[in-house]
Amino acid sequence: MSAATESLTHTPFHQFHVDRGAKLIDFTGWDMPLHYGSIIEEHNQVRRSGGFFDVSHMGRFRITGRDVRAFLDLVCTRQIWGMSDGQVRYSMICNEQGGTKDDVLIYRYSETSYSMVCNASNRLKLLEHFDAVRGDMVFKLTDETESTAMIALQGPKVMEMLSSFSSEIPTLKRYRFIEKNLILARVMIARTGYTGEDGVEVILPAKIAARAVQLMQRMVDIDSSDSMIKPAGLGARDSLRLEAGMTLYGHEITEEIDPVSAGLNFAIKLNKGEDPEKSPAEVGRFIGQDALQKIAFEGPKRRLMGLILEGRRSARQGMKVFTTDGGSEIGLVTSGCSSPTLHKCIAMAYLDAAHCTPGNSVEIDLGRTRVSANVTMLPFYTSSG
Repeated sequence: MSAATESLTHTPFHQFHVDRGAKLIDFTGWDMPLHYGSIIEEHNQVRRSGGFFDVSHMGRFRITGRDVRAFLDLVCTRQIWGMSDGQVRYSMICNEQGGTKDDVLIYRYSETSYSMVCNASNRLKLLEHFDAVRGDMVFKLTDETESTAMIALQGPKVMEMLSSFSSEIPTLKRYRFIEKNLILARVMIARTGYTGEDGVEVILPAKIAARAVQLMQRMVDIDSSDSMIKPAGLGARDSLRLEAGMTLYGHEITEEIDPVSAGLNFAIKLNKGEDPEKSPAEVGRFIGQDALQKIAFEGPKRRLMGLILEGRRSARQGMKVFTTDGGSEIGLVTSGCSSPTLHKCIAMAYLDAAHCTPGNSVEIDLGRTRVSANVTMLPFYTSSG
């Protein structure tokens, strides 16, 4: 093991990755598996059956106390008041200008107890932000990232596999979670994911991670060639989310890019705190609400759209998009890949609003050449399950 690798933070599943010959990379300070062999095979395994992802690098906070709900309604674009116990909501956290500090999942345990999952790269930034805006609100925030582990089981056969283990888990509705006592510990299981497929994400104490893998191996032999579920790395996770049209922080959303332009209106309560008939007086406005209302009213100058490219060359983040006459620059690519599912090169890009009509033809500057592409709505892929 190199000195550089030793300096990285290891997840509780690190030995699991090493034993299976994973290609490990530095991902925001964590030693994470990029792939175990073929990214395309891992991608197809998830679409066809199921994949096991170590996502322990994601930030995990537990937030409890008298004012926790009011605090979350201040920092989250989604309305937290009105959530029920066991419910999960996807939300943005914005700056005053409407730019995106991060996208997060909020889990409600009770009126005074919630948890949050955030992106690994934004964990420390969010802690600083929360400390700066909390004022005199009374709550306790505990960073549980390194004391817990997190895995994702994703794919059309995952719930079938879990049904042989628990009759309760497959009955979970989307964006709901339960807690169960497993392996002498409390484990949280949520029907959420980041692949466009059905499945669950599980948060468990780090100290039982090795035993959790052993338990899963007893349910499904993940090392066999015909296994229902196989390990998958960050490479497949990225191509899966791109096909599903899911935004990635640092690409489609940043501190300079607002969630309205990203098409994430469903995760924004634009009139939060303005309708006393639908929420109590203590539900105030969220940080960045004024800016997002203005953007929504005037219409975004650029919108996030999909592009389907001609040929076999993929577009990459930062490549410019032009009109087909080779003239005006009208956009910028944020993510791109060769889609294993669609057998086409796809990309997401911000395009000037006037050029966002599906079916429009554009050109992408790949460097030495330009390639034609057609504008399309997102997502590129929708699971039939």
